[in-house]
Amino acid sequence: MLPNAWDAASALVIAHAGASAVATGSAGIAWAMGRPDGQQLSRTEMVQAVARIAAVVEVPVTADMEGGYGDVTATVTEIIDAGAVGMNMEDSEGPGKPLVDREEQADRIRAVRQAAKAAGVPDFVINARTDVHLFQVGDPDGRPAEVLIRAKAYAEAGADCLFVPGLLDLDALKELTTASPLPVNVMVMPGGPTIAQLAAAGVHRISLGPNVMLAAYAATHQAVTELLTGGTFDGFPDLSVVRPLIVRR
Repeated sequence: MLPNAWDAASALVIAHAGASAVATGSAGIAWAMGRPDGQQLSRTEMVQAVARIAAVVEVPVTADMEGGYGDVTATVTEIIDAGAVGMNMEDSEGPGKPLVDREEQADRIRAVRQAAKAAGVPDFVINARTDVHLFQVGDPDGRPAEVLIRAKAYAEAGADCLFVPGLLDLDALKELTTASPLPVNVMVMPGGPTIAQLAAAGVHRISLGPNVMLAAYAATHQAVTELLTGGTFDGFPDLSVVRPLIVRR
């Protein structure tokens, strides 16, 4: 289970809550910088964000590196130097755009694996993300087959797991996890299946995407609205848990 951090403070809170690993999230990092999600940051900006997060936690950090930021060899080398032990890499360039050709994406995954070995981290975790379901690419009936074709190509190229955001149907997940050569990772949503249900469907890895960040900002909006409209601040959560984590720095 991988809660997604967007800055050093959120990473500290996530680790303190008991997470055994922390994932970065491109959406949260971009939004915190006043930018839209979808590969709108440079490699340098994302690497710097990952470095700030990895510097304050002792648990492993896996980095969302979107589409790889061009030269994936440079990207992998820099995030390993920043302290990451794994990364996501997408096979799309954003909503409304076609997926990267599967063989081209497989070549990019091979390049990531080779770069990680060259950097001295042969067990670097490559989480190969496919956006077939997230961006509803192609005919709905053909999407499961396309995901499986990509899963096989990505596995042969050296990926460790398959990330399929946008798919939470338990029956469809059971079919995918049964046939996939790679362990399957999904992104959970409020109101969606529980961890137990996803595990029963064969899912191995679960991330929260931008939802923790959105919850934090929803709490901010609620507290400020209460203050401005009612003159009270009773809706604040218990701050004593997180205050020492943040203030001590």
